[in-house]
Amino acid sequence: MDVIVAARKYITKMIEESGPGMKVLMLDKETTGIVSIVFAQSEMLQQEVYLFERLDSDLPPDVMRHLKCIVFVRPTRDNVAKLARELRRPRYGYYYVYFSNVIAKADVKQLAEADENELVRDVQELYADYLAVGPHLFHLGMPSCSQGLAWTQPSLTRATQGLAAVLLSLKKCPVIRYQNSSEMARKLAESIRLTFTKEATLFSFRRAEPPPLLLILDRRDDSVTPLLNQWTYQAMVHELLTINNNRVSLAEVPNVPPELKEVVMSAEHDEFYAQNLFSNFGEIGQTIKSLMDEYQKKLQSQKKVESIADMKQFVEMYPQFKKMSGTVAKHVTVVGELSRLVDRHALLECSETEQELACHDEHQQSLQRIYRLLNSEKTRELDAVRLVMLYALRYETHSNNDINRLVDTLRRRGVDDKYTKLVYPMLDYGGARARGSDLFGDDDPVAVTKRFFKGVKGVDNIYTQHKPLLSRLLDDLLKGRLRETAYPYHSSSYSQPLRPVEVIVFMIGGVTYEESLAVHQVNSTVPGVRVLLGGTCLHNSRSFLDEVLTATQAAHALQARATRS
Repeated sequence: MDVIVAARKYITKMIEESGPGMKVLMLDKETTGIVSIVFAQSEMLQQEVYLFERLDSDLPPDVMRHLKCIVFVRPTRDNVAKLARELRRPRYGYYYVYFSNVIAKADVKQLAEADENELVRDVQELYADYLAVGPHLFHLGMPSCSQGLAWTQPSLTRATQGLAAVLLSLKKCPVIRYQNSSEMARKLAESIRLTFTKEATLFSFRRAEPPPLLLILDRRDDSVTPLLNQWTYQAMVHELLTINNNRVSLAEVPNVPPELKEVVMSAEHDEFYAQNLFSNFGEIGQTIKSLMDEYQKKLQSQKKVESIADMKQFVEMYPQFKKMSGTVAKHVTVVGELSRLVDRHALLECSETEQELACHDEHQQSLQRIYRLLNSEKTRELDAVRLVMLYALRYETHSNNDINRLVDTLRRRGVDDKYTKLVYPMLDYGGARARGSDLFGDDDPVAVTKRFFKGVKGVDNIYTQHKPLLSRLLDDLLKGRLRETAYPYHSSSYSQPLRPVEVIVFMIGGVTYEESLAVHQVNSTVPGVRVLLGGTCLHNSRSFLDEVLTATQAAHALQARATRS
């Protein structure tokens, strides 16, 4: 179950089936991301793809009949209409048309009628309708998938299509379990089951025992994880700089050279990044130093060009040397900027308080630390708001909670109204009444005992104590202890909880890199088990707050209208 391998296989198939010769790849906005996240442009050039074009481009058309056109787009009505217009006035010699998901017969007929010049050589469905971030991680690029704390119909349709594409690309027809406390999870489970029935021929894979399992969860059950500062390399980059389809903008970094204003962070094409995705901040500093030492040794050796043999060796080694030079420059710049931001905004102190809120029940001590940080000039607006939200989620039901005064403190500090007005909606989104699980482990004697002993003995790293709810759910699932009342099967004949060896977890409302790390640890330590994690999008704290804002706005508007009437 490797989504990068599955997506690359489909894209390679498209390019190879068009045969030798110069090609143009025509994409839409979404498939541009799907392709670019798993294939480098240099790899495309090696396969004779010399031009990339957007189906929705407004640029004046150039007729290039000597090129073959590979079209890879999502099967939307808009794309079908634009492609039909292209076929009526063709600019390329031949067209090979691929859709990223199931295409309606009526849409195929519309394209056939538009192809008056009979230039379309092939039409196929290839199920790469998702963004493959890593071998075990994917998302659908759907920020803000709900309104009024419920699905919008377009979002439910897109989530169903994307998840179905993942299953088809991996050739899996799983048993479905879903979070019973979430109406959105129940609706998605039902929509996926109907897709299995409607597309029974596509999903007629050989049955495995035990069958693969699809577990559908709701972000609202764990609103703490996306609010925390992160301390592994990949997660820190996304939290502090933002990764967008493997690209990171460094344009705001002081004195950054022009060639580093945007860098690619891809584990598929950057060996150093692949080896250090899950390294913590302390480790990455040491690793960067080792990388620089190795680079300097090679630099010294390249200076000793004294003979023809030395020159020959230099020419042979130059591409590798240049690649290493680029890798060093990129990661030194990125890690340097992370260090600058951590120091400038006192993120270590903020993170320590966040971890205390997430993992310990020490009300007065936490409150004092929060007020101290809210009054510090170093603390960013975003970090101040996150601390208040974490406090609200933890102590919402505490008899002496200080939520109102903390919100007033944010206002007096001049924090943007967008954020101060989001503290109480956060409780609507992920508070005690919204959750179906015991997020803080207060009702679990085992969790309470572990927390007590952790407090007595101390921990190796106070900044990474927190484990996402997903870790506990996967542990229970793989041990056959996940309660069927809380996570029922959807239309399944199984009466006893299964212990699956292949699990696809899908999180409505987005996933995080901390949860990706949890899945990586399961895959690395539990023999014979493979877990794949996906979600509607991939969050850092800013995108998560936008998700909560969109999800709760409609609900609050309805409440306000009801109050006025």
